[in-house]
Amino acid sequence: MFAHEPIEWPDEVEALVDRLESESAGRALNREERAVMDVYETVALLEEEDGLHGFWQSDVNHQRVIKSFELIDATALVDSLNASRWCQTRPEDRHDYSETEEEYLSTIEEELFEGMDELVDLVLGFMEEELG
Repeated sequence: MFAHEPIEWPDEVEALVDRLESESAGRALNREERAVMDVYETVALLEEEDGLHGFWQSDVNHQRVIKSFELIDATALVDSLNASRWCQTRPEDRHDYSETEEEYLSTIEEELFEGMDELVDLVLGFMEEELG
């Protein structure tokens, strides 16, 4: 549906995520670790066919996820997430949107995917500074 190339996470991000997934069974993740996991998991959700609509219709903790993107300084993505918050109250099926709603959401998603271009660098910088 979208022309955006999926994010390819570097090995160091994948290794950290694998380690945190294993460790989370035995202990609570700290805020910085949770932020990395939230961003990683949310990107996969956003890259699915329903994009932002799917995110807002999912059962993730939306506020925590937005705060996680804020924590890693992904302001462009935070803006897109906040701008699409109205999707929470819309029909479950994205195909039920009016033409105007669909056009508006598509515009927000274009901005979201433009912001994703810098996400890998932001996550790597955050990992180095906060989890180093």
